[in-house]
Amino acid sequence: MLYDWFEQIEFANVWVLPFLLMLPVIAWLRYKLRRSMNASMTVTTAEAFTVRTGRNFWLGASFWLRLLALGCILLALARPQIKDVQTKKKGEGIDIILCMDVSGSMLSQDFYPTRLSVAKELAADFVKARPVDQIGLVIFSGESFTQFPLSTDHESLLLQILGLRSGLLEDGTLIGEGLATSVQRLSSSKSPSKVIILLTDGKEEAPDTRIIDPLRALEIAKAKGVKVYTIGMGGEGAVGRSERSGIVDRTTPFIDEALLKRIAVQTGGEYFRATNKQALQEVYEQIDRLEKSDVQVVQKTRYQEQFIWFVGAALALLLLEIILRYTLLRTFP
Repeated sequence: MLYDWFEQIEFANVWVLPFLLMLPVIAWLRYKLRRSMNASMTVTTAEAFTVRTGRNFWLGASFWLRLLALGCILLALARPQIKDVQTKKKGEGIDIILCMDVSGSMLSQDFYPTRLSVAKELAADFVKARPVDQIGLVIFSGESFTQFPLSTDHESLLLQILGLRSGLLEDGTLIGEGLATSVQRLSSSKSPSKVIILLTDGKEEAPDTRIIDPLRALEIAKAKGVKVYTIGMGGEGAVGRSERSGIVDRTTPFIDEALLKRIAVQTGGEYFRATNKQALQEVYEQIDRLEKSDVQVVQKTRYQEQFIWFVGAALALLLLEIILRYTLLRTFP
């Protein structure tokens, strides 16, 4: 603990520290001049002077206590401080909705350990890299749901992202409903830049209960001025799968790239294809570069003065030296 404290110390008056080199010089001079400073007398035998007592041990203590006190005073004059740097990021952010597919096919293992696990990890990294943006989370499969509203409370958002799992909603892939819910979350946004990042690994499957189709959701996004980046996620050679029946269809492409490209292009965004974890990471990095926030980093430095501890130590040493001089080391004229 004491080592950690010394490790944080900085000195405001560094020029005082070289004077500490005087201390070993003073100690050396005392050692060399000690004999000439002591009184002497002639005696017939020195046998009595060979007896050592407890008082003999403390004879030099007065000098060493004063020397240590001087060292503490010099350290106090050097003004030791602990520097506390507080960093705050502020600026004009972008309102972003992460719209993520959580259907059963997101448990496929062409991404290790699963598509959903990788999608969560990289979405979390994306959130951490954008400190001033308002970010929300919408999930969809056979229905859509706002998992987390637009907010700058990124710690709570990260908990929601990392807690996602397949099976939270009815299975299926309703891209249109996911997109429409995301646009609705942005409808009250006052930000000049509104963005949706829609990630899916499947095709739109339209049950009788579907409320809105993808093209209608696209028109709403355009009308609201929302830019949509779409990501098709899945390894090379993956095949289509019906979410409702679970039947694998090797003749049908598993991602509706035409639809995702259309949504992206018509809203001013881009479509990306991610076939592995590294590719998906690069997608998020590219989106991060395309959608830059006006971020200002403000640093405030506070100094906590620590010289009082060395002043206290010097006073304690001098007090101890005075007590010893008038008690244990007391001399008579």
